[in-house]
Amino acid sequence: MIAFIVGTTAELIKMAPVFHELTGRGRNCEIWYTAQHVEELSGTLIDLDLPAPAEWLVPEDGAGNLAKVKDVPGWGLRLLRTVASRRRHLAQRLASDGQPPLVLVHGDTFTAPLGALIGHRLGARVGHVEAGMRSGSLRHPFPEELNRRVAGRIVDVHFAPTETEAHNLRGRRGAVVTTGANTVVDAVKYALARPEGPSVELPAEFAVATLHRFELVRQENQYREVLEILREHSERLPIVYFAGASERARLSSCGLLDLFDGERFRIEDKLNYVHFLPVLARARFVVTDSGGLQQETGHLGIPCAVHRAHTEVMAGEGERFVLTRLDAGRLRGFLDDPERYRSAGTLGTYHPSRVIADAIETLT
Repeated sequence: MIAFIVGTTAELIKMAPVFHELTGRGRNCEIWYTAQHVEELSGTLIDLDLPAPAEWLVPEDGAGNLAKVKDVPGWGLRLLRTVASRRRHLAQRLASDGQPPLVLVHGDTFTAPLGALIGHRLGARVGHVEAGMRSGSLRHPFPEELNRRVAGRIVDVHFAPTETEAHNLRGRRGAVVTTGANTVVDAVKYALARPEGPSVELPAEFAVATLHRFELVRQENQYREVLEILREHSERLPIVYFAGASERARLSSCGLLDLFDGERFRIEDKLNYVHFLPVLARARFVVTDSGGLQQETGHLGIPCAVHRAHTEVMAGEGERFVLTRLDAGRLRGFLDDPERYRSAGTLGTYHPSRVIADAIETLT
């Protein structure tokens, strides 16, 4: 049996195409949930046609979103305590269909290294989807870069998006499979094929902005600076800023909500994935600190400014996107002429979930 150990909505989004590819081939797959995100879970499962978690590795009763760093130790202890108390049951479940047991983890959340450790403790081989991504700095982003490096030392099969990530894994234990691209490309294709349309009224032309990373929003002056630049540019083209509850709370505590005028520079609630992708596909350009959104805009060919100090994916920098390194001048330079970073997109080029499923059939 194949257990997908995931804990966030982003992991579900990027693992959903792999799940569907494997179940479509008759493989027995389950979702085992670590509950880093809880409030968004039910809607995300419905949107992605995924089943409810077969196992909650943190007791479902009392589980809640990890909103702060101080929440992590308690969550980790509950996770390890639950797995330890149910170890025999979980191991039997993994072996229940007579196939070699396999655990798949994803990306760079706390669930990735912990899920890999759990898989090994249960006697399963472990595969890491989106393996080998490196920013080159342990502090940017932290703790994601550390999570990736720890997972890279534990797993048995590394599913690396490109040859760059495969090269980063040289000398590591286990097999390395290059998938050609991140599975987010399959998730984008899936979302755009859904019949649901945008659930927010938008102008004929607009840009999209999202900013949420701790390295930016904890620096009030830098946070204010980038928002003021966006507001200034919205006089040329309306900008829609999508924010979740935690971002709104930060904006309120910093006194920044007054920067939004409700027309040219609007703030809207975050949309679920299948509603957001059609909005994203219409955007003239994007300003974000999200690594996932950076990759989605690249596959769609949409100009993007990545407002971060470092990013894990540098392919296309200066051609399809700009890494601002949190520099206001670089951001303004992008906004002066975002069209120079538009590309043809690559949606029809790659099928990474298919490559992963092919490899799993060979390896197991």
